[in-house]
Amino acid sequence: MATLNDWVEGVRARTLPASVAPVFAGTGIVLWDDGVNWARAGLCLVIALALQIGVNLSNDYSDGVRGTDDFRSGPPRLTGGGKTSPKVVLAAALGTYAFAALIGIWLIALTGEWWLLILGVAALAGAWFYTGGKHPYGYAGLGEVGVFIFFGLMSTCGTIYVQLLGVPAVGWMAGCAMGLIACSLLMINNIRDIPTDAVTGKHTLAVRLGDRDARLAYVVLLAEAFALALVMCVALGRLIYLCLLFVPSLLIAVRCVRRILARGKEKLEGRALIPILRDTGFVELLYGLAVFGVFALASFL
Repeated sequence: MATLNDWVEGVRARTLPASVAPVFAGTGIVLWDDGVNWARAGLCLVIALALQIGVNLSNDYSDGVRGTDDFRSGPPRLTGGGKTSPKVVLAAALGTYAFAALIGIWLIALTGEWWLLILGVAALAGAWFYTGGKHPYGYAGLGEVGVFIFFGLMSTCGTIYVQLLGVPAVGWMAGCAMGLIACSLLMINNIRDIPTDAVTGKHTLAVRLGDRDARLAYVVLLAEAFALALVMCVALGRLIYLCLLFVPSLLIAVRCVRRILARGKEKLEGRALIPILRDTGFVELLYGLAVFGVFALASFL
């Protein structure tokens, strides 16, 4: 029987910043533009967390029943590690998706923008077919595309849209930045699993690129995100000095980059990459909070 700790590992707590950080970022921009509707922002946060947990559980189920997790280098999963029945994991995933859908319908009703149901259905489909179905796109090297769209653009810009019924240019920049960091989070996760994914038919982008180029891609993704941070601050004119709020996330990112590019005896592989995965999650969380802080302060200065 799975323990509480097993379920915590199953929902992959290290990846949860990918869901909450975009909501923080989007809310900061709303505050700067026209004032926040905290109730709607809160619903966005609940939906984002529920979808993230749902996709992690459905990935656990799908990878487990396919046998992809039989020889994984990371922590054992609920399904693949035999911690609990696949049916229990599937039920937990579907239940979480249903909860996210109900909250999403509530939020859409508040906005009156019923066309947003299309995006909601797309998000649920994207979450399931990442590793589920006969032809999961995550197994074809397209996982980063889905992450960029759903955990970058849709999470950030969606948070903005349901409050402003529009998205300013800086909102799209923030959405792209959050998507890039989320992609780096997925990339480091998949770099860790290259040896096992390569022999189980899971052809992630990291597998397709190979270890060396996947590590370089990780660096490029983070660099682009921080370049966008500078552009967003430049857009604030005389308040450009607020870019200093990005320094904490930048320092952690630099440390991650140095460790991922280490060679020889210092090169990190397999389980040794888990701390970088964790720290990349911190980068995203601090980055999202920095976007919130920059635009919240700009609204008062």
